Order: sequence, then structure tokens, then C-alpha cells
Amino acid sequence: MKKIILSAIALMAFAFSNAQETRFGIKGGLNITSFAGGNYWDTKSLVGFQVGGFAEIKIIDRLSIQPEVLFSTQGAKLDDLNVDRKLDYINVPVLAKFYITKQFTVEGGPQLGFLVSAKSEGEDIKDWYKSVDTGFNFGAGYNFTDNVSVNLRYTVGLSNIADYEVDDIEEYYDSPKNSVLALTLAYKF
Repeated sequence: MKKIILSAIALMAFAFSNAQETRFGIKGGLNITSFAGGNYWDTKSLVGFQVGGFAEIKIIDRLSIQPEVLFSTQGAKLDDLNVDRKLDYINVPVLAKFYITKQFTVEGGPQLGFLVSAKSEGEDIKDWYKSVDTGFNFGAGYNFTDNVSVNLRYTVGLSNIADYEVDDIEEYYDSPKNSVLALTLAYKF
């Protein structure tokens, strides 16, 4: 974990030092979230939101690195128990953003999530979940102007979010992982 964080910091420091242009912005939007994993296929989606800030660091003409810090409401409705599991995260994605044209972009990159709270039917269940989540993002965006854009992104959860260890590939497959589809509006300064 420390190696990943240090590598991300080194990458951002290198990008800042070699960047031709850096722009900052804010973004917010709608999340449709669920749990993925073999034992959790009986879940239904919850609707939430995300809000935060980002820096777009231009590396070359069509390529930027975009680190973000987002507050994100996630979770799922467990169908068999008829309860909602609401998880709040501070997510830190670091994306490679490629401009296909001036208007259309595609992006992808890793994400670390830090659990802020977990609730079910108003009860605190934070001890049931791991404090750190990992995922991978991929998405596309459209720039209406130089300042205003819209983005559709899917985050594939890579790690078991429940507070237990998995011993083999079958247990990993059956463990719950975050699954987030987000539609956001962004404004760059």
C-alpha cells in the first residue's frame, strides 16, 4: 500500500514539474452503486452522489494526468435481507485522460478509497467493512466549452470490501466489491 501511494505521489510530482499546463476544477454528480461478487448478485442498486475537486495536468498535446479527491456515497440494497448498506468514501483516483478530439475524451486509472462511514438501517456498521478500497476507473467525457464538461465513468472494485480475509480465488470472486457508475458535471477554472 505504501509503495502504491509513494508511486502515485512521485508520478504526480513528475507530472507537475514537466506539465505544460495545469487547470483545477470542481465536479459533482450522480452515482448508481451496487456490490459485485458471486455471493452478492442478489443486490439492487442504490442512487447516491459524488462531489469533489481535481487537477488536470497536461503532459503532451492530447494527454493529461487527472488526480481527483471525491466524497462518494456508495452501497447496495441487499435483496434477501431487504436492507440498504450505505457506505461513504473519500476516493482518490489518478487518471490518464486522452483527448480524442477537443471535445471527446477517454480516461482510465487506479483509485484508492478511504471508508468514512457505513450504515445499515441507521445503525453504524463501519467495523464490518475494510477501511481501504481499491478500484479501477474507465470512462468518457464531453467538453461543452473549455470550462464545462460532462463525464460518464465506471469504477470496477478490485478488492474485497468486507472485513474478512480471502484465502483463495473462489473466496475472492465471492467477496463483495464496489461497483459504481457515475455521471458528473465538471467546471475547470
